[in-house]
Amino acid sequence: MSQTFQVKKRPTIVKKRKKKIGLPPGTPIFVGRKKIEDVKITILDYDEKDCEEKEVKTVEDCLPFKARPTITWVNIDGLHETSILEKFGKHFNLHHLLLEDILNTDQRPKIDDYENHLYVVLKMLNYDEERKSVVIEQVSLILGKNYVLTFQERHEDVFDPIRERIKGKKGKIRSCGADYLFYALIDVIVDNYFLILERLSERMEFLEEEVVTAPGTETLQIIHSLKTNIIFIRKAVWPLRELISRLERGGSALIQNETQKYLRDVYDHTIQVIDTVETLRDIVSGLLDIYLSSISNKMNEVMKVLTIIATIVIPMTVISGIYGMNFQLMPELEWPIGYPIALFLMLLVAITMIGYFRKKGWL
Repeated sequence: MSQTFQVKKRPTIVKKRKKKIGLPPGTPIFVGRKKIEDVKITILDYDEKDCEEKEVKTVEDCLPFKARPTITWVNIDGLHETSILEKFGKHFNLHHLLLEDILNTDQRPKIDDYENHLYVVLKMLNYDEERKSVVIEQVSLILGKNYVLTFQERHEDVFDPIRERIKGKKGKIRSCGADYLFYALIDVIVDNYFLILERLSERMEFLEEEVVTAPGTETLQIIHSLKTNIIFIRKAVWPLRELISRLERGGSALIQNETQKYLRDVYDHTIQVIDTVETLRDIVSGLLDIYLSSISNKMNEVMKVLTIIATIVIPMTVISGIYGMNFQLMPELEWPIGYPIALFLMLLVAITMIGYFRKKGWL
């Protein structure tokens, strides 16, 4: 028995980089898919007393905030306009290799220390309720002396709780430096991983019962989708252990000792996320094995029923075949009750075999 199903198109594992072949290192070429039309630049400037949030049109509008003694968070949504990235690199003295990494949306999570600023690449996860799939976006964070720059592929993010804490003066974020803001942004990204993994875990729990009781082609599609999501999540979170470990061990003058204590907590969360991903990965593999076993058992049940039916019919076919021969000297041909006797004999054979099969537990 064969089954056909349609597999949803998975995200691209390796993005096209043919435009970069042969170019000098640090050449700003956007690698990825354009996800929004217009680049959006938002500034959140604050200190312990005051807080100001505004959207600006150009990179030059950010420079007055950079000169202030306050903490400045500049968020850029949209990476496809390389000229804007080049202006940020010029005014904030960013290394050209750093700009190249920001534009490469297939970057592996990592950390680079450029002395005057710290650069971190992370993967932000969101759950698409309509498609029942995980959406992965690259986020680049740059920590300077009194500023933090974040570069995202699109407008949606998980930073709203941080914005609310800053504007509502909740916690100690307003009284701390840019390194604490840097930590808070990383922390909220890692914490959001738990929410995504919970969604996937709920789908798996629902699927476990279905895969045993009523597996179908749609079940296999869901298993394939979950397996693909887990693979991409694992790729996004596995390098975090090394990344956060480097941050919490120190070595950068931009991160204070007090902030390193909080980074240790993020490291613990990262280990939990990795362990959960590995567990879900094993569960998905187990679901696929259970699905294949269920389909095989279902097919065996069908084949057993067909075999029993064939076994019952074969003796009846033999009897009808014998008395269907056209020989004149067959003694039973002249019997008035020959036909009813033949039918009764076939019925008796069928009932006897059904009783035997039931006694053996085959029916």
